Amino acid sequence: MDSELENELVRGSETIGLELNEAQIRSLLKYLALLEKWNRAYNLTAIRDPRQMVSRHLLDSLAIAEHCKGGVLLDVGTGAGLPGIPLAILFPERQIHLLDSNGKKTRFLFQVKTDLGLHNVTVHNERVEAFEPAQLFDSILSRAFASLLDMVSSCRNHLVAGGSFLAMKGVFPEQELRAVETLCRVEEVFPIEVPNLDEPRHLVAMTLR
Repeated sequence: MDSELENELVRGSETIGLELNEAQIRSLLKYLALLEKWNRAYNLTAIRDPRQMVSRHLLDSLAIAEHCKGGVLLDVGTGAGLPGIPLAILFPERQIHLLDSNGKKTRFLFQVKTDLGLHNVTVHNERVEAFEPAQLFDSILSRAFASLLDMVSSCRNHLVAGGSFLAMKGVFPEQELRAVETLCRVEEVFPIEVPNLDEPRHLVAMTLR
């Protein structure tokens, strides 16, 4: 099965324009194995099938890579580390901060950081309302954290001037976009194609007004 998963990952990555090296492939598959193992006890994700995890978690996260700007990124409400962990593996030169209030999930993330030797990852076990980072972030990402309005309202003070909010969504979030139009400029809404996933995906890129 490992070779099947590797083939799925490599083919899918090539489809979205990424060429992973051997170390990155090993790390992504090791992360997947840890996720599958810990998921049995901690219920980190509703996806149980490893092949579905490749498309729904790994490739879904990697598909936004070209839109991630800056050297210091925050993944807010990261859960099991998505999209933060795959992006940290892809971009070892960038600092990726993972924020989640769920202790079980952050314990898993500490284990992933240790096992994979991800020195560019920092894990924060805090509620976003109480989070007081020591630095501001070039980009703030979310995958399944909250509405756009909640994301912007709770994280606006953590963004550098000119920095970007990047929110991963399913269908085009028309109502959510209207809710933030007085707070943010919507720079673009990118349709994202994820290999082997026949569901709509969009990435909303916003800057503060």
